[in-house]
Amino acid sequence: MMGPFLEFYVDPQRCIGCKACEAACSECDTHRGSSMIHVDFIDPGVSPQTAATVCMHCENPTCASVCPADAIKVDEHGIVHSSLKPRCISCNNCELACPFGVPKISIGLQQMQKCDMCFDRTSIGKKPMCATVCPTGALFYGTPAELAARRPQGHAINLWRFGVQEIRTRVRVIVPAGVEVLEIDVAEVIEPGGAALPPAASESAREFL
Repeated sequence: MMGPFLEFYVDPQRCIGCKACEAACSECDTHRGSSMIHVDFIDPGVSPQTAATVCMHCENPTCASVCPADAIKVDEHGIVHSSLKPRCISCNNCELACPFGVPKISIGLQQMQKCDMCFDRTSIGKKPMCATVCPTGALFYGTPAELAARRPQGHAINLWRFGVQEIRTRVRVIVPAGVEVLEIDVAEVIEPGGAALPPAASESAREFL
């Protein structure tokens, strides 16, 4: 990785829903008062399990590809930034297109804002605010060697499949051994109980999610 940037890892199984990451993110100088990270329940009403939703920084971000104003840029480090204020027309395309549900339009600013991996901090060698305060290591920022030393059983992947769309991300997710792709059954998400798409990857990936 070029420059001071390290790798960002998300381990949903370690999240305890404390929301320390949300509080820390809202203290970031570039968007003080608003959190760009959200803690969500995985299966509301069924399980208390939570997971932090951060921008996954896709290699070919859908949000940028659907932006009619070319306002969303990816830098040389693979970080997808908030929209450029002079270009953004607040059309909402990015909100609707992102498979992870990350971009949000700020009505007051008339601009799309999102997690930029604390660029003001990571660009000078510091950790993102969320990873700094996470008490369980559900959000981890460091080198692959550091991750291996802390979690010898950890397995990090960055390939997702939403229906027929495959997405690779800069941010990696810790999953059980044997899982190589995280697959989302789009038909089931849109219409629970409806006709499912043909299975394309391992069933263990579905069970993990």
